[in-house]
Amino acid sequence: MRIELEKRANPSTLFSILSPFLALALTVVAGGIMFALIGKSPVAALYSFFIEPLLDIWSLHEIAIKAAPLILIGAGLSVCYRSNNWNIGAEGQFIAGAIAGAIVPVVFHDWHSSLVLPLMLIFGMIGGALYAAIPAFLKAHMNTNEILTSLMLVYIAQLFLDWLVRGPWRSPDAYNFPVTRDFVPEAILPELISSGRANLGFAFAIIAAVGLWIMMRYTLKGFEITVLGQSERAGRFAGFSSKRMIWFSMLLSGALAGLAGISEVSGTIGKLQPIISPGYGFTAIIVAFLGRLNPLGIIAAGLFLALTYVGGEAVQLTLSVSDKVTRVFQGLLLFFVLSCDTLIQYKIRLVFSRFGQTTEGSAH
Repeated sequence: MRIELEKRANPSTLFSILSPFLALALTVVAGGIMFALIGKSPVAALYSFFIEPLLDIWSLHEIAIKAAPLILIGAGLSVCYRSNNWNIGAEGQFIAGAIAGAIVPVVFHDWHSSLVLPLMLIFGMIGGALYAAIPAFLKAHMNTNEILTSLMLVYIAQLFLDWLVRGPWRSPDAYNFPVTRDFVPEAILPELISSGRANLGFAFAIIAAVGLWIMMRYTLKGFEITVLGQSERAGRFAGFSSKRMIWFSMLLSGALAGLAGISEVSGTIGKLQPIISPGYGFTAIIVAFLGRLNPLGIIAAGLFLALTYVGGEAVQLTLSVSDKVTRVFQGLLLFFVLSCDTLIQYKIRLVFSRFGQTTEGSAH
C-alpha cells in the first residue's frame, strides 16, 4: 500500500480563505492537549499564552518589538517564495546585517554624529543583501539548491558573530564578557512613543510590508514575480528572466533581513553579543505562510507570532514550564498551516497492490 496526493479539480475557495484560521484553531486545541499531558491547566496556560500579554502596555510594546523583525523578514521571504526561490537562510542574513551595520558604532565608537544611525541602517541592508547574494549566485550560475546553501550559511554567520564578539570586537570594558562596546546614543533607534520600548523598527516593518503589497498588486515587477513563480516557461515567453528574478528576490529579502538585524541590535540590545536572535529568521518562514505570502497578511501573522514569544515568556513565569513551549507552539502552527493548505489543494489516495494487481481508494 502507498499513499499518493491527487490534485483536486476544484479546490474550495471558502476553505482556502479559512485555512489560516483553521490552522490557528487546531494549534490552540493541540496546545491545550500538550499542556494537559504535562499536568498543567489548559485553560490557565492558554490564557497566559494568548490573553494575558494583551492586557498590559509593557507587553504590547514587547509584541511590537518582536513583531518588527518577523514582519520585515517575512515580507521579504514572501517575494522569494512567490517567485519560487526558497530562501531558508534569513537568519544568517539577519546576523550579517547586524554585523555590517554595527561596523560604524563599534569600529568608529568615538564618532558622534547624526549620520551614524542612517549609515548603520544602510550598511545593515547592504550586509544582508550581500550575504543573500551568495546562494543567489550559486543558484543562478551553478544551479545549486538554494535551500541547502542559504541554510548552511546561517551557521557560518552565527559562528562569525561569536568569533567577533569574543575576539577583535570584544569591549575592553566588559570584564572579558563576549560583547562589544555599548552603542553611543546616536546609534540607538528612537522609541515610537515614550510609554514603552517599541522603536522605529516596527514602523520600518509596516512601511516595508505595505510597499511590497503595492508592488505585488499594482506593478509590472509584481506581475513578473507571480508569473515566474507559477510557470517559469510562461515567464520566458513573456520576456521575463528567471536568473534576474533569482537575484532580485534574494537580494530584496536579504536586505530586509539585514535591516531587521541592525534594527534589532540598535533598537533593543544596544550592542553585539553572541546571540542576538531567538530564531526570528526561521520563525519568519511560518509568518510568511500564515500570512498567505501576502505582505498585508504577514503584518497580522507577525503580530500573532510575536504574541507567542511574549506569551511563552508569561507561561514560563506563571506555570514554570520550559522555554521550549514557544517553539513547540510555533512548530505546531507551521505543521497545521501546511497540512491545511495541502489537504485543500490535494486529496489523499490510497493505492493497494496485491499479486500484480493495483486497486485504488481515496480519502476526502
